[in-house]
Amino acid sequence: MTSGDIVHDQFLQSVLAASTHTREKCMQLIDLAERSAVASTETIPEDTKSHLSTQHRQLNADLASLRLSSRESIFEVRATKQDTAEARQEIDRLHLHLQNLYYEERHLRGEISACESYDHQYQQLPMIPVEEFLQTEPEHAQDDEKSLMIARISHELAEREALEQQRQGLLKRKQGLIADNKKRKDDLASLDKDLETFIDAAKPIQKLFEKHRAAIRQIILKFRSLLSYQETQKIAMIYEVDGITFHIALAMEVPNTNSSSTQ
Repeated sequence: MTSGDIVHDQFLQSVLAASTHTREKCMQLIDLAERSAVASTETIPEDTKSHLSTQHRQLNADLASLRLSSRESIFEVRATKQDTAEARQEIDRLHLHLQNLYYEERHLRGEISACESYDHQYQQLPMIPVEEFLQTEPEHAQDDEKSLMIARISHELAEREALEQQRQGLLKRKQGLIADNKKRKDDLASLDKDLETFIDAAKPIQKLFEKHRAAIRQIILKFRSLLSYQETQKIAMIYEVDGITFHIALAMEVPNTNSSSTQ
């Protein structure tokens, strides 16, 4: 494997070529110098001296070009190192950003999993079965799961609002009945009190009638006898029993038994 198989950059290949050429020049000069040292006792021809001088100048030019190329390559290496460092920083930044994205992805997947496994309150609502709902609302038969659940919740809300209105109406009616019963209870309590007062006030009269029951019976008998012998329409009596005076007046029409029998 040659250097050309390893290095593909044109500038580096030119530097390697110049280096190889300069090496060859150096080897030629060394051979020439060795031959000149062997023949140092002999006189060196002028053309040989001229050739050595020319080769030496060319070697110096090649070495200067090689030094220039080496300096340029050093600058290129420095620039490449700077670019490499900047690229490494960019790669590190992108790698850190990628790690943050991976962390955010794992966090979001965990949140999604928690949301999917969360026991939502709407799933615990005591709603009617789906089959019964579709019987009452057949237009939702082709809806997806989300739309069907929203429709069921809306239907349940409407039903509960209607039931709440009925409950409020029954509650008002109950309150009215309670107020009416309370009023009647108060009236009955007042009536009981009045009745007790009346009974307490009538007790002396009852005792008086119990005491003079025989005398009152005699008065009634006398009235009957008077009615059988008189044809007057007004009867008045004053009767005294045990110091109590009874003023009795009766106005009535007594039929004429003789005229009715003659007719």
